[in-house]
Amino acid sequence: MTEVRFDGRAVVVTGAGRGIGRSHALLLAARGAKVVVADYGGGLDGTGSSSDPADEVVKEIDAQGGEAIACCASVADEDGAASIIDTAIESFGRLDAVINNAGISDKHLFQDLSPEHFGRMLAVHFLGTMLVTKFAWPHFVDVGFGRIVNTTSEGILGAQTELTSYGSAKGAVWAFTRNIAAEGVELGIRANAVAPRALTRLSLDGRDPSEVGDSLLARMDPDLVAPVAAYLAHESCTLNGEVLVAGGGDVFRITPVVTQGISMDRLAIEDVAEHLDAIMSTDDAKVPPIGTYVR
Repeated sequence: MTEVRFDGRAVVVTGAGRGIGRSHALLLAARGAKVVVADYGGGLDGTGSSSDPADEVVKEIDAQGGEAIACCASVADEDGAASIIDTAIESFGRLDAVINNAGISDKHLFQDLSPEHFGRMLAVHFLGTMLVTKFAWPHFVDVGFGRIVNTTSEGILGAQTELTSYGSAKGAVWAFTRNIAAEGVELGIRANAVAPRALTRLSLDGRDPSEVGDSLLARMDPDLVAPVAAYLAHESCTLNGEVLVAGGGDVFRITPVVTQGISMDRLAIEDVAEHLDAIMSTDDAKVPPIGTYVR
């Protein structure tokens, strides 16, 4: 199979100073991409700022013969998000793909979450993704090409406790991805999402890595997520509006389905109760294509 390369392409990766984003940036640069390593360098909860993480990744890329530039800006700030895209255009003269990876963590039970908790999560995960994409969009439209890779999470499925604010924000990212995917079809723009499974400072949430064991650390290496994000960012990828879960060498799809359900001219409460099994059954369920309703 022909090697997947990014020669001559420019890619923005947010949250690229550490963890999963760092792996994305290193892999893309190794495959020939010019990379904007965007990272605000904040704490787990989004507070604070430092240019060091982004600068360190750029040094790694330079040492390996790649090309990259750092940008220390907050995706949650409109001017900051704009500056990330401007950095790509000013430094490389083009923009081909954006990987929205920046995120924060703040686990609490729902009863202990304040509106401010939700606001911080939405500001970084959803609004940050939207803003960076918003400023990249005109460049993609102008050239009739673009790839957008957003970062969502299996947290949208309600699989764990203490993820209400995080999962809600990632659910917004998922819905955003589906909707811009529908609008991008006629413009040559494709938008997809990756749901990572990896052990990073966010997922460890303050725990010492030694607590989880060497074998799990190796299996949940962020480097095993990067190939999926890179593929979704490549010009050869024709997927649109999809979510791929990636981690530990596993890759699989999460997608909504529409069940066959029931159809009645005059529906009563009792009909819903009586036919609940048919409504809920996934037998012969359909995956709704982007841009259409299914029934």
